[in-house]
Amino acid sequence: MKNPVLKKIVIFGVGLIGGSVALALKKAGCTASIAGVGRSIKSLQTAVDLGAIDIASSNVADAIKDADIILIAAPVAQTPAILNAIKPHLTANTVITDAGSTKNDVLSTAKEILGAQFTQFVGGHPIAGAEKSGVTAATADLYRNKNVVLTPTVITNPDAIHRVRELWQTCGANVSEMSAETHDGIFAAVSHLPHLLAFALVDEVASRPNAEQLFGFAASGFRDFTRIAGSHPEMWRDISLANKTALLNEITAYQKELSDLKQMLEREDGDALFALFERASVARNNWAATKKL
Repeated sequence: MKNPVLKKIVIFGVGLIGGSVALALKKAGCTASIAGVGRSIKSLQTAVDLGAIDIASSNVADAIKDADIILIAAPVAQTPAILNAIKPHLTANTVITDAGSTKNDVLSTAKEILGAQFTQFVGGHPIAGAEKSGVTAATADLYRNKNVVLTPTVITNPDAIHRVRELWQTCGANVSEMSAETHDGIFAAVSHLPHLLAFALVDEVASRPNAEQLFGFAASGFRDFTRIAGSHPEMWRDISLANKTALLNEITAYQKELSDLKQMLEREDGDALFALFERASVARNNWAATKKL
């Protein structure tokens, strides 16, 4: 299957994720015009100045006219408003995709709003990012050899899937597909929960009377564990609420693990502590070896 050369790509939300897509496409030699749409004209102008996008627009109709692909790279809570804004101006050939970290909610919203054109929507999630946000943090190599998950449905247009797959492959990503339900369960465990734990630990330490002293002596262990607590608060609020059901299940499972650990300490059960630490150490080292960390 071979698609015609893309002439226009529109990105809603030209921050770290959307800006990095634009820079990656340009680095790869993509000749399509890239238009950016966002809430802040100042940020869009910065994206133009940095060479990430060619056009900054606040007019949705003008921005998406003749667009081949529309990428929604804004926080997931903004997705409904963006879909409602673009729906009246879509053509039968316009492919719509997103870069949100949750998929069940996005697909449900897209199906409700887009109606018959839901077949042109391809859910997507790039597994890449950084604790810094905004287009100034964007980089052309953010997706190089990183995973991108697509979550098409049984009615998704195969050509739309192919176009979105090619978009991410052009950015250097490894693309796979799975159901939205599988996606949300996986990332609640290995992404969303770790972020919540990091935010919670930093917040708890910062609320103590001797917080300044604690932070003063915090070293690499605290730094590495809490790095992701510097992430975008709005984005992670939206992700947490959007994936509430799966995330609550993961929090319950983690609370059980902490409860077991607490009981081992109370009993001074060194053998049980050692066994837990050894299992975790082996699992982590095996994972790190496969990822070449």
